[in-house]
Amino acid sequence: MKYTTLPNTDIKISKICLGTMTFGQQNTEAEGHAQMDYALEKGINFFDTAEMYSVPGRKETYGSTEKIIGTWFKKTGKREEIVLASKIAGPNPGLAHIRENMDFSPESIALSIDKSLMRLQTDYIDLYQLHWPERKTNFFGQRGFKVQNDSWKDNVHSILETLDGFIKQGKINHIGLSNETPWGIMRFLEESKYQNLPKIKTVQNPYSLLNRTFEIGNAEVCMRENVGLLAYSPLGFGRLSGKFMSGESQPNSRIALFPQFSRYNSVQSIEATRLYQEVAQKNGLTLTEMALAFVNQQAFVTSNIIGATTMEQLKENIAAIDVVLSDEIIAEINDIQAVIPDPAP
Repeated sequence: MKYTTLPNTDIKISKICLGTMTFGQQNTEAEGHAQMDYALEKGINFFDTAEMYSVPGRKETYGSTEKIIGTWFKKTGKREEIVLASKIAGPNPGLAHIRENMDFSPESIALSIDKSLMRLQTDYIDLYQLHWPERKTNFFGQRGFKVQNDSWKDNVHSILETLDGFIKQGKINHIGLSNETPWGIMRFLEESKYQNLPKIKTVQNPYSLLNRTFEIGNAEVCMRENVGLLAYSPLGFGRLSGKFMSGESQPNSRIALFPQFSRYNSVQSIEATRLYQEVAQKNGLTLTEMALAFVNQQAFVTSNIIGATTMEQLKENIAAIDVVLSDEIIAEINDIQAVIPDPAP
């Protein structure tokens, strides 16, 4: 395994992070435990989860992923070996089962942290993230910002002040954002800098061969401000695994199970994937290896969040850490990106 550090800390984390959102729906508790066992055996010490998981968020399975991680901690006694990240959900009408007020008020943050700690069977969370913004902006597949009616009032100071209180209590150690824009990242950085409040260490956004929108503005912010990207969906919900290239039916795939992520089924995504597959094959790589290695090599990526529903997938994803792409392969990838840019934002 290769390791980096959580920005602005001395905490060593694996370059590969185990994503867990399948635990509780696509994966059973036993399967989740087996994935965590294998990941730790291979040197992964960084796990990511969220209060709303498993995905898709449903009342019947709310909190199931954190519970599975919690039972693994209790069974193995290996909490201290893991750097644990979780998230508080933002406003979403479909998630009203999580709490009455889906906001980042002090009361909501307190409730969410305490419930997560209880499910996770731990006293602290190493990295606590805001899962998506409260304000209306472009995230979750929206390419550009659109002016919308928005009742949001700037509460960044209140959020950071509240999180600072939980850091001082020892319930969380560090903070991060997720699904954020350059303005959002800089607003939090500005408030922490001038008001002597905790600095965000990371932002968890999508990044893959099919979605390089992070490079447009966020990458420069992260490089200049020392904020790390935790890249999620590096295989484009399985599209970049290559399993769809054969034309065989994949009824248990994430794309088939969750039609709301239709952007990965667009004509442009399918064509770009075909071209990337050709580059991989020509260079003696699987598409999975090339796709993950591309993300791993980006200077602004602190850790690459992989997810799997089978042990075979997990093993291949983790093994990709040893693949290094040549300048020539990167150039071929960039040529495809220039022709079909970001087909699945």
